Amino acid sequence: MKDGFFRVAAATPGIRVADPVYNREEICRMIEEGTKRGVGLMVFPELCLTAYTCNDLFSQFPLIRKAREELRNIVRFSQGRQMLVFVGLPWEHGGKLYNAAAAICDGRLLGVVPKTNLPNYAEFYEQRHFTEGFCHPVQTAWYDGEVPMGTDLLFACREVPELVVGAEICEDVWVPCPPSISHALAGATVMVNCSASDEVAGKEAYRRMLIAGQSARLMCGYVYANAGDGESTQDLVFGGHDLIAENGTMLAQSKRFEPDLVCGDMDLERLASERRRTNTFPAGDCEGYQIVSFSLDTSAMEKAQGEKLLRYIDNRPFVPHDQGERSKRCEEIFTIQACGLKKRLEHTGVTHAVIGISGGLDSTLALLVTARAFDMLGIPRGQIHTVTMPCFGTTDRTYTNACRMAEELGTELKEVDIRQSVLAHFADIGQDAGNHDVTYENAQARERTQVLMDIANQVNGLVVGTGDLSELALGWATYNGDHMSMYGVNASVPKTLVRHLVHYFADTCGEETLRGVLMDVLDTPVSPELLPPEDGVISQKTEDLVGPYELHDFFLYYVMRFGYMPSKIYRMALQAFDGEYGQEVIRKWIRTFYHRFFAQQFKRSCLPDGPKVGSVAVSPRGDLRMPSDACSRIWMEDLEKI
Repeated sequence: MKDGFFRVAAATPGIRVADPVYNREEICRMIEEGTKRGVGLMVFPELCLTAYTCNDLFSQFPLIRKAREELRNIVRFSQGRQMLVFVGLPWEHGGKLYNAAAAICDGRLLGVVPKTNLPNYAEFYEQRHFTEGFCHPVQTAWYDGEVPMGTDLLFACREVPELVVGAEICEDVWVPCPPSISHALAGATVMVNCSASDEVAGKEAYRRMLIAGQSARLMCGYVYANAGDGESTQDLVFGGHDLIAENGTMLAQSKRFEPDLVCGDMDLERLASERRRTNTFPAGDCEGYQIVSFSLDTSAMEKAQGEKLLRYIDNRPFVPHDQGERSKRCEEIFTIQACGLKKRLEHTGVTHAVIGISGGLDSTLALLVTARAFDMLGIPRGQIHTVTMPCFGTTDRTYTNACRMAEELGTELKEVDIRQSVLAHFADIGQDAGNHDVTYENAQARERTQVLMDIANQVNGLVVGTGDLSELALGWATYNGDHMSMYGVNASVPKTLVRHLVHYFADTCGEETLRGVLMDVLDTPVSPELLPPEDGVISQKTEDLVGPYELHDFFLYYVMRFGYMPSKIYRMALQAFDGEYGQEVIRKWIRTFYHRFFAQQFKRSCLPDGPKVGSVAVSPRGDLRMPSDACSRIWMEDLEKI
């Protein structure tokens, strides 16, 4: 299990009704195929060794005994194969017959889990043949001794502490209080379900939502293996709808009526991280449970798997890819931002806002949000004071866009040329104006902030900050310059999402002139414009200096959301950005990210207030209570491995 990823599979063999020999051959064939793919956990359907639709044949001694014999053959076949396997079959115990799932690993029958909830309605009448399962484990007879049997069995991997498996069978997950709830509370991280759910119109979507929802509620992985068309007989048709879910996300699913082996790579570290950070999820309490340990040679599994993960890794985790969903998300975020500012204005009784506009993306978004907040409050937009402050690096393009946008939105535009003020300051401190160092750059940013604060005092207004989440994560802000404001509306909006928010407003504003300005802003390179332009064109491009924001937002998401190892994030980035950024580029900028993320915490420790809009934020009052002087050694050492 490399980097916390564990390969699982749901398998639907092409079986024959009441033919355990043929069915065992198909099961073993799929186990062999799973071994070649590096699968560490494989789940087969309910009663697949005999078929679910045997009906009264379940009372026949030949079928019951042959099923047990063929289970023994499967157990023998599993010897040396690094896989935990769950197989459904009828199991006799204490003079009663149970619908059960047998757990098998490396030549051992680990235990037997009986079905708890036996449906006896509509097309189901399992109580005719089977006895309801029991929770507390007992010992049940097996050829070479005894094995545990009961619902309250968990299967724990010695080599992978994050892998603890609980099992339930078909109807168990459809009831109000499924066994998987107890399993999760006892510490299970992955649930398996051996199922025989027949197909009727509309059931596929409901089944998918059910499994995804259960995995979300329990913060677990869920492997659901369903009976296929080999079961179809008389009035019932089965489609083999197999599902693999992880904390509400569907990792993989099969096509119905096409029996196959469906594989997916579960991120067990992600599940562990979610449970650890969510303090309302209780600590595992396995009282009353029996824990059965098993071993897997993870190195052999990794060799068979290769480097490519069988899961989708989103290279823009903050931005929905579906256009409809993206528009919905943008509208929601705009509203959250505007409502946050609206509340601050209401609370302070302030009816004026001051914004420094540069013609860049961040100040554009801040202005659009402020305009919406003023509209909500019924305050004239003329009381939004937009201030353009040209200096050494300002280009005609950005200056023009800033002015046109301010006018189109109906704000009061004020121009304050800060060149002479900055030059006077250089003279005061003995700075050579020809030395374009960090002092040259930051003096401009601090002068602009001073202008904004003083104008805010003049009009009894509130300075609205423009800095975004990505800049705060990298510390790409001038301390006590653009770093400071009275309310930062973009503080938890990542740069990759800022672009889409502005684009969304352009598409929906219904004003062609304003739309044209906004589209040109979107087409302008991201730049602080603190260095003189070259031939009238921006010479200082932020992403040339700190790296592509697509990469940094990707790194930020997985650092903040899940606390992954840097080497794991690097591996994920290689797959997510395949064809977009090469290994050397990703390696370079992930090192830059970690260096800046640790070195610049002191700036984040004194951020102004700003609305949280997503699952990741860096406010010291909310998501990130990080020491300003924390050592990055162990993170940087891990990066040396890549």
